[in-house]
Amino acid sequence: MPRTVFIPSPNNPLVALRLYFEVGSSDDPPGKEGLAALTSDVLGEGGTQKRTYAEVLDALYPLAAHIQVIGDKDSLVFEGTVHRDNLAAFADLLAEQVLTPRFAPEDFARTRQNASDYLAKTLRGNNDEELGKQALSTLMYPGHPYAHPTSGTVAGLAAITVDDVRAFYASHFARDRLIVGVAGGYPAGFAEAFAARFAALPAAGAPRPKLPAPPVRNKGDKKHAEILLVEKDARADAISIGYPISLTRSDPDFYPLTVARSYLGEHRTFNGVLMNRLRGDRGLNYGDYAYIESFIQDGWSTFPHPNVLRRQQHFEIWLRPVPPQNALFALRGAVYYTRQLIKNGIPEAGFESTRRFLGNYADLWTQDVSRRLGYAIDAKVSGKDLVHELKARLASMKKAEVDRVIRKYFQLDDFSAVIVTDKAAEVRARLLDGKPSPMTYDTAGTAAAILEEDKHIEVEPLPVTPDSVRIVRVEQLFER
Repeated sequence: MPRTVFIPSPNNPLVALRLYFEVGSSDDPPGKEGLAALTSDVLGEGGTQKRTYAEVLDALYPLAAHIQVIGDKDSLVFEGTVHRDNLAAFADLLAEQVLTPRFAPEDFARTRQNASDYLAKTLRGNNDEELGKQALSTLMYPGHPYAHPTSGTVAGLAAITVDDVRAFYASHFARDRLIVGVAGGYPAGFAEAFAARFAALPAAGAPRPKLPAPPVRNKGDKKHAEILLVEKDARADAISIGYPISLTRSDPDFYPLTVARSYLGEHRTFNGVLMNRLRGDRGLNYGDYAYIESFIQDGWSTFPHPNVLRRQQHFEIWLRPVPPQNALFALRGAVYYTRQLIKNGIPEAGFESTRRFLGNYADLWTQDVSRRLGYAIDAKVSGKDLVHELKARLASMKKAEVDRVIRKYFQLDDFSAVIVTDKAAEVRARLLDGKPSPMTYDTAGTAAAILEEDKHIEVEPLPVTPDSVRIVRVEQLFER
């Protein structure tokens, strides 16, 4: 039997199902980057031995349900939520997708084309924020399984055949990599019977590859930032900053560092320093956030998807696109405020307000039956229940504990950054000339205190050298 997570809630009319496989793009063989994600798409968005994909969609429609596939570096999830009156029919469809895939040539061709179009048309074409984040991975993890996008590379996808997908499925979709999750108002005996279906999978598959340590860029005493300027047609400049960090949710330091991260920049909220100072005070852009683990947004919410845990994590600052004339001011601003946090620690008032905020906000991460199930599965994988652990630790956490982990894990002397811009040569010259990067305001009336702080930000040191600032055309990214 596979591992299981069952969360009964008898009064809930909804039931969530999740099939979590410890399989991801870190399993992609060299030269066939994208194979894991493509295999999951062929399963989740293809036909079964019993039904064509069109017939699968016809069967799902009256159930008011759909099967979602979520893939990342170390995980693939097939999940859906359905009213309990339609549970049996939906469970049959989901099990069929995973246990008896059709591997139809037309499903393979369609999903591979979708993956290729995502790279060429969406990622390179019209999603500059995600483009910057993916390009940042190539800088942070050169030669590492995390370097390429989960969806693959242009050459990798072109090299994959339907036989490769069949073989990958046979060797990786096994019980030892699976967790079956059921939550909500399901009837007695259902969860056990549903999990028992997956005894049809092989007991064990290919061994999970061991990840190498994140690469060390600067081995000497002189540290510098590595900046990649991605040149493409863009009306605004998207900026991503980051570097690998040596902790995950299983580490006790993760929880005080979560307070520091939230104080610096909670995703799509106005409690973070970066959001308040860069957007709120200056109107620089839409949003400015910080993360201590990979963040994949759940739809249009403010929350991350559960079940995208990675075995290695990174610190990241995300500056959503900024007007080109203010891009370097924004970069210096993010560095300035982060360094101020490292130098001075978290203010007592900021610590208390962030601690209270997280104590309530964390409950929203598990606000529905599907998300509760997802986080319970994450707890089984990581050994720590994120919400329970955070709330328990917040009660007795001290400012000094947060300051200690800030000094231990945060630094901006040796980092990677990506700027997506249409004037790469000009940006490079400005980065290297050592001159200030003043803020340009569209309107008058900015407070004197902000203008005074601008003088410090515009000269905030950026540790760059001519060799550490490169330009690449967007068409060259993610080729191999």
